Amino acid sequence: MLATLMYGPGDVRCEEVEDPKILKPTDAIIKLSASCICGSDLWPYRGLQPTEGPAHMGHEYCGVVVEVGSAVKTVRPGQFVVGSFCISDNTCPHCRFGFHSSCVQREFMSGAQAPFARVPLADGTLVATAELPSPDLIADLLATSDVLGTGWYAADAANVREGSTAIVVGDGAVGLMGVLAAKEMGAGRIIAMSRHKTRQQLAIEFGATDIVAERGDEGIARIKDLTNGIGADSVLECVGTQESMSQAIACSRPGGSIGYVGVPHGVTFDGQAMFFAQRRMLGGPAPVRRFLPDLIERVLAGKIKPGKVFDLKLPLSDVAEGYRAMDERRAIKTMLTF
Repeated sequence: MLATLMYGPGDVRCEEVEDPKILKPTDAIIKLSASCICGSDLWPYRGLQPTEGPAHMGHEYCGVVVEVGSAVKTVRPGQFVVGSFCISDNTCPHCRFGFHSSCVQREFMSGAQAPFARVPLADGTLVATAELPSPDLIADLLATSDVLGTGWYAADAANVREGSTAIVVGDGAVGLMGVLAAKEMGAGRIIAMSRHKTRQQLAIEFGATDIVAERGDEGIARIKDLTNGIGADSVLECVGTQESMSQAIACSRPGGSIGYVGVPHGVTFDGQAMFFAQRRMLGGPAPVRRFLPDLIERVLAGKIKPGKVFDLKLPLSDVAEGYRAMDERRAIKTMLTF
């Protein structure tokens, strides 16, 4: 089959590889209905994160089970499933506490930018739908696998509540999903920080009530102006840079909560400044598996349309262009078809 391989920074290729096989009794093989490129894939693509090529790419996936290992009990061939980018057993103490992304058997999914993929710990990782979904729901269900689940975790970690004021730092796919999540959780005011018109428009469609285009000190001042000098109850940090994290902390009110899901690159903290800031902080890799049943149900019921975040659709053979488009900010998120 054809699959995406990253050989090094800026070097992504679609090449022939062996079909995946059952390696452990707990594995499943799925035929993907679609896949996509994640914003986190751009870190190694830009040379900002080390990688050993050729690396199999892709960790967002949904599709139909075609084969299961002998120990798999909860999913079967023919079922449509969605899985998290973090592989988990769903039974360890951390999973039972809701933090599947810290499962004692945790693995990170890879190789999903391909028509078939092996999913370890299938019973704990995959969530099956009652019926095969209609084709028009595939993009929405694919989004639940990572980008929506991560944005949802940012809002959950930031303690978004009914009537609260939330700020979303970052207008990438995760940030836009954070806006949608904050809206679903009942935030009364959602301020999206974005400098790009198309992303601003989508943020408003997902529920943003205000747009702040300024960044750095100017952005912080604008937020303080909009919140009468107080800051926000909840801040969703969806980028992972020093500037975005500093901005998130400064825009939060004392006693406010920051949910940070942008993978940190070069982020440091001043201990004394944090001591006097009095902000709550929770983040890390999103425990998407915790949210999947609810998110899938919302999609199937037509309550949310997270698939709108895919603004570029390409065949797998054109995956290199998908990476370029996202790197150059010509696309928010690229969906790959087979």
